[in-house]
Amino acid sequence: MISRARAVAAHLSTTAGPGLDQLWSKSDLCRLIIGTGSGRAFCAGGDVATVLRNALDEETRPKAVEFFKKEFELDYSLSQLPKPYVAVLDGITMGGGVGLAINAPFRVATEKTVFAMPETKIGYCPDVGASYFLSRLDGEVGTYLALTSDTLVGREVFEHGLATHYITSRSVPSLLSRLTEFENPSFSQINRTIEELHAERQPHEPHGKLTGTVRRALDTAFSHNTVEEIFQNLEALTGTPDIRVQSWAKQTLQTLRMRSPTSLKVALSALRRGKDMSLLEALQMEIGIATSYCNEASPDFRAGINAVLIEKTEGRPAWSPDRVSEVSTGIVERFFSEDSPYRTATPKLSVPNGLRDRNFNFMTYSLPTELDVLDSIRSHCKEGPVTIPDLLVSMDSVCKHKFGTKDKILDVIHRKCNLVTSEGGPVVTLKEE
Repeated sequence: MISRARAVAAHLSTTAGPGLDQLWSKSDLCRLIIGTGSGRAFCAGGDVATVLRNALDEETRPKAVEFFKKEFELDYSLSQLPKPYVAVLDGITMGGGVGLAINAPFRVATEKTVFAMPETKIGYCPDVGASYFLSRLDGEVGTYLALTSDTLVGREVFEHGLATHYITSRSVPSLLSRLTEFENPSFSQINRTIEELHAERQPHEPHGKLTGTVRRALDTAFSHNTVEEIFQNLEALTGTPDIRVQSWAKQTLQTLRMRSPTSLKVALSALRRGKDMSLLEALQMEIGIATSYCNEASPDFRAGINAVLIEKTEGRPAWSPDRVSEVSTGIVERFFSEDSPYRTATPKLSVPNGLRDRNFNFMTYSLPTELDVLDSIRSHCKEGPVTIPDLLVSMDSVCKHKFGTKDKILDVIHRKCNLVTSEGGPVVTLKEE
């Protein structure tokens, strides 16, 4: 629908219909798209229970595949919009809801934001482009989120790059008011407007759970290309003297053992493949995976939906195979191989020519990546050690004066650099790689 009589913004609802994305692109009435949720959620995903019921019956199975096809096509089209798109994630943002949000150049988190890709809980695999965007997060955070289905809350969503800005929930009405006053806003105008409402970290505010030594352990454990090696690394970490890492490793193992073993292997394979794909290629791969699940390449989709969403039973669903070691390469290839009989009905995603091949980078307005921060530190330390205050001042312009950058730089310094005490205070040097 069109917002206000002046028609400067089109408000995205979670019931956006087919072709609406093209209407937004072409209409002169639509100058800005704002995605907001309803109540406690931005969007918590589609009706997967209905999808499963359709998938289990051969007559209605095409409806299930068509659901995923339309969903993925909309997700891709949103990434190609020439108009500014702002997604306000003031609540639960999970599964299919992430697909609607992640392709917005501007993704605004608040303290009420709860992010997750919960698919491995239900014997499925993260989709809506997850193999593309999760594989591009810093370190192995994306791999961790894909396999565990863990949640990020509030500022964490911003700090890990899934949101581009962070404001308080009470500032949302002010933001919407400012945005809808624009006649024909540029991307830089919108960025400045949201930045002006940035909420700085308060002294009492705890740091995110995936920081410091835990983050260092996470990047090591989830860097492997097999689920078995990830388990082995986590098991070794349960004996570390670092109590925080030890506790995290034990909890992560417990979580992974609750997940579908097949889903863990399919998700890991999809992420490793997706890192070298374009968004459209990743979504095409994912529609093949979704089609395979609908055609019962694994019984875990049925078992997971029944246990978690329909019967709502507690405990571990009856996964088959029951152990990671029992999930063969052949089973995993059911979801990826062009020769797989479970993929024969995979549709080709259809994207209008007017919404194709835009050079979209979902991280454009996010915090600088860890690699960018390290490159900048390396450049500043070229002539020798640098004090932290001097480093922060010199890097501010490099990081485009973006709010929130200081916390990220400090986290990277403490994880990736050597701190040496000198007369002028701690100085920074890069660790030997």
